Amino acid sequence: MADIAFLLLIFFLVTTTMDIDTGIIRRLPPPIQGDVPPMEINERNVFVVLVNKDNQVAIKGSLVDVEMIRGQVKEFFTNPTGNPKLSEQIPVQKRLDEELSKEEPDMTKVETFKAIIEQIGPDVTITKGIVSLQNDRVTKYKVYLLVQNEIVGAINELRDELAKQVWDKPFDNLPEHQQELIRTIYPFAISEAEPRSLKKN
Repeated sequence: MADIAFLLLIFFLVTTTMDIDTGIIRRLPPPIQGDVPPMEINERNVFVVLVNKDNQVAIKGSLVDVEMIRGQVKEFFTNPTGNPKLSEQIPVQKRLDEELSKEEPDMTKVETFKAIIEQIGPDVTITKGIVSLQNDRVTKYKVYLLVQNEIVGAINELRDELAKQVWDKPFDNLPEHQQELIRTIYPFAISEAEPRSLKKN
């Protein structure tokens, strides 16, 4: 009987699947030093994604399928047609000039902007877009993760497409200094408001 019990225990250990916690791997920003005034952000540069209590997703007041988020985020960040309702695109040369005009320019940014001009091109623009994700207190965590995945996936695809266009390699295969240039062009700009009670969209 002991042998049978032992064999049954081994059988269940081998065949049983363990639940894996699902979550988001995210590097938190460094703590803010001192009193920093809030940033003034142009309304056109904020792409608001709402998830209501019924786990419905709304963009610009219209309900959308989760699968549609990725394409709309990519269009918002790139603004290929110069739509005034989508994010601003600032030429890298202008960003360089603005930084150099400061009393104490950030030399790290200066060197990054110069490297973008030299390695990618002077016509490159840097997006000012930010995705604002807002969800209700009772939104299902699974839905929240799906929405997050589409937003992050959009940014990763933009980075990958640019890497292949410039260096003919996927973003993950680039050396760190080249990855940093692409991160500057397409920053991981996602703002998450504290969950609150949202009206049904």
